[in-house]
Formats: sequence, structure tokens, C-alpha cells
Amino acid sequence: MADEESKKDSVDTSSQVAEEMFSDIKSNLPEAIAPLWQSLESNPWLLAAAVIVIGVIIAKVAQWLFRSVLGKLASRTKGDFDDELLKVLAKGLYTLIFYLSLLLAIEALQLSASVDTFLKRFVATLLIISLMVKILKITGLSLQAFSHNENRFKFIEERTIPILDITTKILIVGAGLYILILSWGINPAAWLASAGIIGIAVGFAAKDTLANLFSGFFIVADSPYQLGDYIILDTGERGRVTHVGIRSTRLLTRDDVEVTIPNSVMGNAKIVNESGGPWEKTRIRIDVGVSYDSDLELVHDVLMEMANNNKDLCSNPEPRVRFRAFAGSSIDLQLMAWIERPEQKGLISHKLIMAIHKLFNEKGIEIPYSKQDLYVKEWPNSPE
Repeated sequence: MADEESKKDSVDTSSQVAEEMFSDIKSNLPEAIAPLWQSLESNPWLLAAAVIVIGVIIAKVAQWLFRSVLGKLASRTKGDFDDELLKVLAKGLYTLIFYLSLLLAIEALQLSASVDTFLKRFVATLLIISLMVKILKITGLSLQAFSHNENRFKFIEERTIPILDITTKILIVGAGLYILILSWGINPAAWLASAGIIGIAVGFAAKDTLANLFSGFFIVADSPYQLGDYIILDTGERGRVTHVGIRSTRLLTRDDVEVTIPNSVMGNAKIVNESGGPWEKTRIRIDVGVSYDSDLELVHDVLMEMANNNKDLCSNPEPRVRFRAFAGSSIDLQLMAWIERPEQKGLISHKLIMAIHKLFNEKGIEIPYSKQDLYVKEWPNSPE
């Protein structure tokens, strides 16, 4: 009984609103129009048509005023966001007034209770769906506007748009369907409980997929890497990020092989972002060893001159040469220099090793290497 009473209350809501609006209109009519209204009441269909015509006229006038007043303000701003938003809002205002006039027209027809309720519910359904579509358009325009590069109020990363778009659509459609169910006098509590049980079952069955989805959301929100970054995973994979999706992340290695890694793995992995930090420049280190007889100042000056004249290396920060240790057969040092992009690391290291070897040969600087001398104390006696 309680459920039936709640359904009746929800069913009668739209009827009560229409009746109140209809009675307010009749009570506030000017004296000159009151006789015409009374004559139209004797013909409900004619009165309903008049209400619809008047509603369309009021909707058109309101839409024109809305565009005229706010259109002047929108024309003073840069970009198309406010212009597109104004169009959607103007259409929404027209839709709202038009469907309200339809509800009043249905009230004027004075139909039977069942037919009256059905028609009002049907019009309310069309109104809810129309407003839901308008809200979806507004959110889409807002996401695009606040992620645009030319927008000074940019605070949404472009790669986060798909997730935000899907989330807002789910919320708006869910809220619209909830209101739609209520407008038809259906109690959604049982449906929501059933959906919760089904959701738990689906969650257990697809826990790996859900783990990837949630990890993808947090990766996009936390932004440990971006499209185009060169990253190194703790498992050894190194490559450029080509795609960050809801389920997986894709890397393009230097061998032009694409590696797809689930986001649940990426979320728990140690990631070295070579493109991160204040800039994309990356420092490379070339390990060199020279003999103990070498002039270390000469070695330092030769390497610095070669590095400063190398077009592949950055001049800011400047290259450096640092002697590191007294090794077993050499004095170890490092040439440290910055390069513009991480993917150049292998090629530039190759060129530097070749240049250092050639330069040291020209300057007479020895690069020691392991040597073994074999001493034969005596030859064994030859067989007779």
C-alpha cells in the first residue's frame, strides 16, 4: 500500500504543476481577455491549440531576447566557446517553454485521468531527454574549451578529455534516467539494489579489467608520463609513449617494436621518465680510461674542446669532464654532456666513442687495456 501511494504521489506531481500553472494563468488574465478565454474554455481543443500557439510565440520571443542580449557580450570575447554555448542555452530555453505549453494544453483538454496522466508523462519524458541532450552538449563544449591551447583558463589536459567525457556522460545519463523513472511513477529502489548485486558479481568476474580501468584513470590523473615521453620500466623496457588508454599503455621501442603494457602493471612499476623534469634534455655519460703516464690536464682540455665543438651536444648546460677513480691499470674518467632528446642517446654515444678514440690516437693519449704476459720457466724434455 505504501508503494502504491508513493507511486500515486509521483504520478500526480506533473498534473498538480500543470493545474497550478493553468489556474494561475486564468486568475491573472486581464479583464479584456477574460471573456475570450471563457469562450475558448467551452471548446477545449481550440483552447489547447491556442495555448500551444501562444507558447511557441513566447518561446520564440524569449529565445530572440536571450540571443540578442547575451549575443552582444559573446561577440566581444575571443573564441567560439561562448557563441556555441549561447546557441545551446537558447535552444534549451525554447525547449523548456515549448514543452511547458504542451503540458498546459493537455490540462486544457480536460481528458480522463488515465489519458491525461499518460500524455503528461510522455511530454515530461520528451522534455527530460531534450534537456539531457542539451546538458551533454554543454559539458562537451566546456571540456573542449578549457583544454584548448589558446585558452588562458586552460586547466584540463587534452589527454584527460576522454575519461572526463565518459565520466560526465555516465553521470548525466544516469541522473536523467533516474528522473525519467520517477516521472513514470516507478520506484527505482529495487532496480538500484539489483544493479548493486549485479555490479558486485561483475566486479569479481572482471577484476583484472577493472584494475586496468582504475589504474588508467589514476595514471591520467597523476600524470607520471605523457604522450611522447621516453620512459624506462623496472623490467628494462625503454621507449616512447605512443598511447595512454583506459586499459593499457603502449611504448614504441628503438627497434620500432610496439609494446603494450596493462595499466595495472604500469601503476605498480617503477618508471624512469627520461623526458621528465624541467626540460626534455638528457645527460649522457661516456666512461673513459687513460694510462697513469698520461697528462691529465691535457686529457681534460682535449675532451672539453671536442665536446664544446660538437654540434650534437648542448652548450647549456655545458659539458663536463670528471676524473672518477684510480683503477687497476688506468685512471677512470667520465665525459658528461647534455643532448636535446632522449632518443638520440644511442647514436650520439656511438659518435662520441669514435671521436674520442680517434682524438686520443692523434694526441698520443693511451687508452690502457688488460694485458697478460706468459713466462715459460722451462720447456719440458722433448721425447727421444
